[in-house]
Amino acid sequence: MMDVLITAMRLVAQDIVSVEMVNAYGSELPAFAAGSHIDVHLPNGLIRQYSLFNNPEERSRYCIGVLKDAASRGGSKVVHEALRVGQMLRISEPRNLFALDEGAPRSLLFAGGIGITPILSMAQRLSQLGADFELHYSSRSSLRAAFVRRLQQADFAANVHFHFDDAGEQQRLDIAAVLTQQCAHTHLYVCGPTGYMDFVLESARALGWSEERLHREYFSAAATTRADDGSFEVRLNSSGQVFQIPADKTVVQVLDEAGVIIPVSCEQGICGTCLTRVIDGEPDHRDAFMTAAERASNDQFTPCCSRAKSVCLVLDL
Repeated sequence: MMDVLITAMRLVAQDIVSVEMVNAYGSELPAFAAGSHIDVHLPNGLIRQYSLFNNPEERSRYCIGVLKDAASRGGSKVVHEALRVGQMLRISEPRNLFALDEGAPRSLLFAGGIGITPILSMAQRLSQLGADFELHYSSRSSLRAAFVRRLQQADFAANVHFHFDDAGEQQRLDIAAVLTQQCAHTHLYVCGPTGYMDFVLESARALGWSEERLHREYFSAAATTRADDGSFEVRLNSSGQVFQIPADKTVVQVLDEAGVIIPVSCEQGICGTCLTRVIDGEPDHRDAFMTAAERASNDQFTPCCSRAKSVCLVLDL
């Protein structure tokens, strides 16, 4: 953990604010790689993850972009309405769950809405390396798209393609055409709303792209509650204690009420902070963090949102 000072806040698009932070004590910040995010401890006690959008070569500042979500659970609302220049925050060191393969012969970047934040950092890094890449940025309109002018004036502007819903058919993303023009070793990176990401990834899979070349980062998870959710048990391996998890509560909530604390952050199955080892039983995975192979092994799950297919889960707690 480290203390940072907010040095600038700018409205970079409709309902999107950028926040620039420096080390509160004047020293350099830890290095980060393109695709990294930080955990931000907000004044209301929430912890939220935000991707860094600035050039990874910079050590003097971290820059994040935050969309004010109408369905905010308190995170983005606080950033927009409570944070101010000169305020001190606690943040984590950068972590990277969306790593850029700098050795790939070509990179294809897709950003939807606020998903431009990690993608912008990747574009800057690839440009600096002199790598072959192109960026496709989709948004409802140019007013809702962050960093448009920055991208238009970048030294890699010729690599950037904008797709705005209100700009006519000629600008719409022809995903099949883009994907079929790529070489066999192109790596694809996508970030944005779940529906947009699923569209890009499923289109690539339908054309035979291997999973090893598909990279994604979710900002939000799909709804995890279902009408047929039932109750199940979890047993702590260390003590043998058994807890009943009702249909309307998560494992984390039930254990927290009993004084068994599991570190959580996003509470949506995105960040992996709460990842817990499963010793016995079959989880019902509802996260957007683990790979298909990791889920298939059934030896860990995200108790903030995932449930159980078996009657009981024995946890390494």
